[in-house]
Amino acid sequence: MRMRILLAAAALMTWTAPAMAIEECSGGHREARKLTCIVDGDTGWQNGKKWRMLDIDAPETFGAQCDREKAIGHKAKNRLIALMSKGYRLAGNGEKDRTSDKRVLVRVILPDGRDAGKVLIREGLAQPWPNKGNMWCE
Repeated sequence: MRMRILLAAAALMTWTAPAMAIEECSGGHREARKLTCIVDGDTGWQNGKKWRMLDIDAPETFGAQCDREKAIGHKAKNRLIALMSKGYRLAGNGEKDRTSDKRVLVRVILPDGRDAGKVLIREGLAQPWPNKGNMWCE
């Protein structure tokens, strides 16, 4: 019985999506609408549940501190959409971030096993978290 409960809990922490178009988020009531979409380079929604990627910080698209941050933020968001459109798996341990949103913390695992966050860092579209400030506006 305990093993079934543990397996059920683990299943809740992993979502797998086949290759398909994934869109940029728009409009409100994303939870009620059970949307799957991307907010920016490190945040998205899966079936109405908001998530944030572990161990990375992507530039902001809303509330950016400078024009360069906003421009790179849009590139990061579009790159994440392109990466995830080939299929992905969200893997997390159930932890939530400390923001008021209490987003589920996940890794976006691509079909070839790569971590999408590490891809964004390697391509200069994100930085490791915790970070040392806004590298895009310095």
